[in-house]
Amino acid sequence: MASSQGGVGAVTALQSHHYPTGPHWSPGITPFQQQHHTARSLDRALEDAVCSGILNLSGRKLREYPGMSYDLTDTTQADLSKNRLTEIPPEVCLFAPLESLNLYHNCIKCIPEAIINLQMLTYLDISRNLLTVLPKYLFNLPLKVLLVSNNKLVSIPEEIGKAKDLMELDVSSNEIQALPAQVGKLQALRELNIRKNSLHILPDELADLPLIRLDFSCNKITEIPPAYRKLRQLQHIILDNNPMQSPPAQICLKGKVHIFKYLNMQACRMDKKPDTLDLPSLGKRCLPQPLTDRY
Repeated sequence: MASSQGGVGAVTALQSHHYPTGPHWSPGITPFQQQHHTARSLDRALEDAVCSGILNLSGRKLREYPGMSYDLTDTTQADLSKNRLTEIPPEVCLFAPLESLNLYHNCIKCIPEAIINLQMLTYLDISRNLLTVLPKYLFNLPLKVLLVSNNKLVSIPEEIGKAKDLMELDVSSNEIQALPAQVGKLQALRELNIRKNSLHILPDELADLPLIRLDFSCNKITEIPPAYRKLRQLQHIILDNNPMQSPPAQICLKGKVHIFKYLNMQACRMDKKPDTLDLPSLGKRCLPQPLTDRY
């Protein structure tokens, strides 16, 4: 029994002893070893990218681009998400074959004009950054997916109409007050997410798009234009948290089928309103009565 108690006392004394490397001794990796391991892991990721063309530096707390000593000009996919970058590295804008660029969750404030060098880029995620402007030259790229949610955008440039190949656009969680009519020129657009902005009006031009999913929830919109009844391919419409008046909120709650019935009814009512310039009907009302009817 005495030997058992002595063993416990020895362990307690060992754990309470203060060693130079920290308050308690631990057989694990020292800070120096951890730093060396991280550096080696980063080197390995860069070496792999040279061979594969796929650069993955996600979640490494990077403040600067670390790959200047490596030839990565053949990179086709680059993931720099979840770091602390304040700009898009100029070196990345020289990756001519780059098709996919993920910059999600950094501290980027602007998109450099050098990005137009990426004439193969079809996927760009720059969500959760500090952008206040989308530059006009961005829409000279062959983008199919553009994700810029959770930034500080107040508008979308009219040049967005040039993005003929764009299939998905996410500008949710910004401060946008109006959508330009040129969005209606995006004839490939399937998904549009404008959730959580400061929009008051939906442009009629959206009715001409082949949208499958439309999310304009959490805005200040009161009316869905009757022209939206032409969105035949639309499968999902999300509009909660808007002060809806037309259709009324109780109809919106019933879902897409009832919303479209309401829009069709509204369109029919508008078509049946008498036109003051309807010359044939005016002529009929102004014809003189036959003589037999006068007596």
